[in-house]
Amino acid sequence: MTATLSIAHLSDPHITTGPLGAGPAAGLHLALARVLALEPQPVAVVISGDLVDQGRPEEYEELRRIVGRFPLPLHLVAGNHDSPDVMLAAFGGSGLLAGGEHGVHYAVEHDRATVVVLDSNLPGKPSGLLGPEQLGWLDTVLGERPDVPAFVAVHHPPMAVGIPFLDGMRLEDGDALAEVVAGHPRVVRVLAGHVHRPITCAFAGSTLAVAPSTYRQSSLSMTDGAPMGYLDEPTGFLLHLLTADGGCATHTVQVSHAAALLGPF
Repeated sequence: MTATLSIAHLSDPHITTGPLGAGPAAGLHLALARVLALEPQPVAVVISGDLVDQGRPEEYEELRRIVGRFPLPLHLVAGNHDSPDVMLAAFGGSGLLAGGEHGVHYAVEHDRATVVVLDSNLPGKPSGLLGPEQLGWLDTVLGERPDVPAFVAVHHPPMAVGIPFLDGMRLEDGDALAEVVAGHPRVVRVLAGHVHRPITCAFAGSTLAVAPSTYRQSSLSMTDGAPMGYLDEPTGFLLHLLTADGGCATHTVQVSHAAALLGPF
């Protein structure tokens, strides 16, 4: 029997420095330790954006201190709180950005799955945009290895999720992304963050999976004008598991409020 394959999907750690840095750092470290206790271990870990809080070089240095000894392949995604240029300066040439030849969008071919990371950062705005050039690149990449499952990672959800405040800052060209994804049945999941809540939606013949934050969760404010806030709700991550019958199941793995084993690193 073929061994189980899974991808761990973390998001929105918002690493920072100074007196407020302890909470975000502890949350990410705890989540990564929980990943290492899974059996079998995932083939890779994706962190779907807002890696740091203000895009400053010292924040990425702090992120490097947290993930530097992590033993599994780790794929970083740029979010609206990130600075792609600073991120590339910090991690370009490392496996964290697949070498950085294409900036902070890239593809990684694992033995039985492909992870494609997109850059939806839109300078000066909280919403996201991919643009025709990057979407064309995605279409080309997804045309390769057509029989191998693919995971497409982007920070901003490409569709509304029912929280008006956050829906107003989603991916602006989500419909264009849907057209590309719909043309490639190999895409088993579109991975996103940004919302700080676990959410699943049907999307372009595939499934959109939004991961919770490893730090704090957003309030479930579902009416226009309702106040938004960030809460100390339980943290966790998603585990996308390719099943024996060729499907894909997504599990929510609790972290902060779980009496679970942790793996040291």
